[in-house]
Amino acid sequence: MTSSSDLDPLYKALLYFRINRIDDCQVECTKILEKNPLDQAAWSLKLACFTEEVYVDELENDEAGLAETYMDDNVISTAARPGTSLMRPVTTGKGPSPAVRPRTTAGRPLSGMVRPETRLKTGSMEKALRTSRTSRAASRAVSASTARQVRLGTASMIAQQEGPFLNLARLNIDKYATDPQVNRYLFDYVFLHEGDMKIAHQIAAAATRACEYNDWYWKNQLGKCYYRLGMFRDAEKQFASSLAKNQKMVETYAYLAKVYIRLDQPLSAIDRYRSGLEQFPNDITLLTGLARVYEQLGDINTSIDYYKVILKHDASNVEAIACLGTNFFYTDQPEVALKFYRRILQMGVNNAELYMNIGLCCFYCQQLDLAIACIDQAHAIATDDVQADLWYNTAHIALANGDIKMADRCLRLALAANPEHAESMCNLGILKMREGKVTQARNWFHSASNKGPHLFEAHFNLALLCYQV
Repeated sequence: MTSSSDLDPLYKALLYFRINRIDDCQVECTKILEKNPLDQAAWSLKLACFTEEVYVDELENDEAGLAETYMDDNVISTAARPGTSLMRPVTTGKGPSPAVRPRTTAGRPLSGMVRPETRLKTGSMEKALRTSRTSRAASRAVSASTARQVRLGTASMIAQQEGPFLNLARLNIDKYATDPQVNRYLFDYVFLHEGDMKIAHQIAAAATRACEYNDWYWKNQLGKCYYRLGMFRDAEKQFASSLAKNQKMVETYAYLAKVYIRLDQPLSAIDRYRSGLEQFPNDITLLTGLARVYEQLGDINTSIDYYKVILKHDASNVEAIACLGTNFFYTDQPEVALKFYRRILQMGVNNAELYMNIGLCCFYCQQLDLAIACIDQAHAIATDDVQADLWYNTAHIALANGDIKMADRCLRLALAANPEHAESMCNLGILKMREGKVTQARNWFHSASNKGPHLFEAHFNLALLCYQV
């Protein structure tokens, strides 16, 4: 038998990379480069290792901040018809009432999944600025997404004790960008690891010229750079050219639809997704994109129909299972929702949100013993960012059992975990009104009205009315 020490170092590094032992692969590449700094194969493989450590699917990597939401110069119409803009979703006849189905802190209707690009303009910019902007996953982003990407790249460089592996300031871009053996590894490293969109754009542009504009891959990379730089019309041209002149790819249709969503043209995005499905029938990526767009438009029924199609072709799709479970729960079918959540649990997902959802379903199915056990498990494994929502839901169960004091304690624990939790403030105000403590109720409603511009508008106005009485 041949021991591992007898293997060629590069072959050994490739084996480590293939079985996802990235750290060991980096060590082997470093040894090779110490002996021969000009070894392009080891150099490219080490770039791939750095990229793999921070890799994020670009289709799922998007977050709209205050600047993109309220000061967007790309939106064509500021007063679009309902159903034609993500800022004015359909509000009637398309699914459960918004009064029953609550929204997240970012203003998006609960879907069971945390998703990218879920900006929904709720209220004015003044209200959004008054709302606490923290590092919690459910809160609205403070800054622009492009600045966030720059900060991520800077953090990844600082994480290396010996400094950055590649000095971009001294890099001969034209030389390496035109070399088909290394240019893709170099681009991925600069785009994902360093977060330097300017250098990444230069590499993609040089590679596109070198292949005489015949490679769909480099046109897509150019489009991604333009998207990150906020040049959405230029990104649209690159993706459209890639489809029309080079090769039809699933990701190109998805990127083009993503551009239209950012331009607040959901109907154009739907057209692109459907065009992609004509070329690639039943593709999960395109079907998921369609379902997400319809949900953001407020057409919950159509969104659920697409999620059902997704499950017919991919029975292990967690997003589709979670969204269907959430929809059944909010349409008064908790026993059906319970089956979907149990399926997710059987697939290996183990987090506090899932156990709380199962507990709520068990409670509304009158399985009180299982409900309490699931809620206890949810609190036992919960992280700080979900504690407020867990205590808020626990308060609902206490109220349903008639334990007012327990509900009051749970709501106060929710506020202890998150002092900006407007839903808990509103419910505390209602409890104080039932006790006849009008002054305290007014104070809670006033705090809720200041902290919660994302709340359902009818409930929000009711709280203000109670505050004024």
